[in-house]
Amino acid sequence: MNELVLPAPAKLNRLLHITGRRDDGYHELQTLFQLLDHGDTLHFRRRDDERISLSPGVPGVDHEANLVVRAARLLQRTSGCRLGADIRLDKRLPMGGGLGGGSSNAATALLGLSRLWSLPLDLDALAALGLELGADVPVFVRGRSAWAEGIGERLVPVALDDDWFVVLHPGVEVATAAVFQAPQLTRDTPPISMARALQEGPPAWHNDCQPTVCRLYPAVGEALGWLSDFAPSLLTGTGACVFCRLTQESEADSILSRVGTGWQAFKARGCNTSPLHQALGLA
Repeated sequence: MNELVLPAPAKLNRLLHITGRRDDGYHELQTLFQLLDHGDTLHFRRRDDERISLSPGVPGVDHEANLVVRAARLLQRTSGCRLGADIRLDKRLPMGGGLGGGSSNAATALLGLSRLWSLPLDLDALAALGLELGADVPVFVRGRSAWAEGIGERLVPVALDDDWFVVLHPGVEVATAAVFQAPQLTRDTPPISMARALQEGPPAWHNDCQPTVCRLYPAVGEALGWLSDFAPSLLTGTGACVFCRLTQESEADSILSRVGTGWQAFKARGCNTSPLHQALGLA
């Protein structure tokens, strides 16, 4: 095998509770990760040397700092592999959108290069490597919609309805660090059990970051208000994307036809098994 083309799916945070702050600055949270059938695509071509190339580059991000390159380097370093790869990234997910695009790209690089280089690493080993790159990477490595706790790394797979979603990006990039450092961010939501959260369902789900993000980025609040006129809507992660859940694709199409200029939007279907795992035969 010399080439691979693999998806890097988006995620939504169907709920996000900040339950505390650790001494190391990380926040304790509870969240429900919903994988989507929409995302970026990565093209891999194996090299017989150790070079890692990535195109196109991301403006403002150094080549070696890109999560895809970092994932490849980490995999080389950990496994002792002397192979490399030429990687092309077809980017569809907005940066700073709360959809996990960078983390998903890193996970696809870990799984894709492990397959391309014939490395004997299982999902547990790859998820552990992913955690070194970011708290959201393991959920994409494991490839299941999941309930998450800790900093997002303690995962329990869940089965969610395969609803339709409209995801709206208001054209701003949210700085996650600024949100988590904001003094007004609520950090004391009482923890609940996964069973209770799933029993309560979407009407009770909320995102503790949403008030802070809307205050710091008024454009997010405007997008949220507009989308809420069609269906109950929520911020995903720390934003900037907002989303609503629908039962019919036709409802999603109707909303998309009304999105004004300056905003980007797409429809997607929720999935319990990642398109990446399906493509690799891991489903």
